[in-house]
Amino acid sequence: MPPPVNATHARVRPWTARIRSWIARGTASIRGADPSVRGMLWASLAGLTFSVLNVVMRRLSIELDPFQTQFLRYLAGVLVLLPVMLRNGLASYVPNDLGGQFWRGAVHTCGLLVWFLALPRVSLADTTAIGFTGPIFMMLGAAVVFGEPMRWDRWLAALLGFVGVMIVVGAGLGGTAGYYNLLMLASSPLFAASFLIMKALTRTERPAVIVVWQSLTVSLFSLPFALVNWSWPDSVQWGLFLVSGVLGSAGHYCMTRAFRVADVSATQPAKFLDLVWAALLGWIFFGDHPTRATLLGGGLILGVTIWLARRESRAGN
Repeated sequence: MPPPVNATHARVRPWTARIRSWIARGTASIRGADPSVRGMLWASLAGLTFSVLNVVMRRLSIELDPFQTQFLRYLAGVLVLLPVMLRNGLASYVPNDLGGQFWRGAVHTCGLLVWFLALPRVSLADTTAIGFTGPIFMMLGAAVVFGEPMRWDRWLAALLGFVGVMIVVGAGLGGTAGYYNLLMLASSPLFAASFLIMKALTRTERPAVIVVWQSLTVSLFSLPFALVNWSWPDSVQWGLFLVSGVLGSAGHYCMTRAFRVADVSATQPAKFLDLVWAALLGWIFFGDHPTRATLLGGGLILGVTIWLARRESRAGN
């Protein structure tokens, strides 16, 4: 005979209350942390989200034209965000700096055109690792454009993280995909410029406004390239595009929050954790077993990120 419903609820309540208590304590700890640490946490969450997104995008860019994949990925972002925009009122998403939003969209589109052209021909691990050159460009740009302080520990963390990346992809740059690896590498300074513009926009715009206008402007600028070799997606591909819209919007929101609470330079070393996410996702979804180089480079990257987080926390006290 099954137990009474009330008795079952009585056993479940303590667990749900305990979970809510854990979440509340964790949220309070994050809110009370140093801004640089909170920025790194937001950047780490963004990296995990983008790593999952890369898995979806790689599959779609192999099945469809890469430029069409780029357009539909950002159009899906607009469709996903539309119900939220209608609920909050479209007037609340009118930007204070319309020109800045379009400049950011144009620069980001240029980076995406190069990135999507190389994506079908570069492995997920190499795609992720090559993207780690972005923090170097971003920290240099932030120091020049915004005058952000570049302390020795941030430089050291960035350089050691870059060494970890080179351990992973050093051999791959000389293989048959070397040309496309270099093409993928060329997208890094363009994405760095896009994120620096985003950092400037956070001074006058809410994160939600920046995310919405990125999807709108990239969709607009990508449409002409998508129409060249257009083919209609099937139902599964449409579903994956909607998933990509959710993941992309969530990832850019997390990155915007990271830039809002901390210096660009402080958040970038957390990006090196993306290699850990890529190795795990490759093993889960594709059965890829991490090589010794991946484990060694990933261990170095993880250790450097934790070390810098501890130093940022102490520096803020």
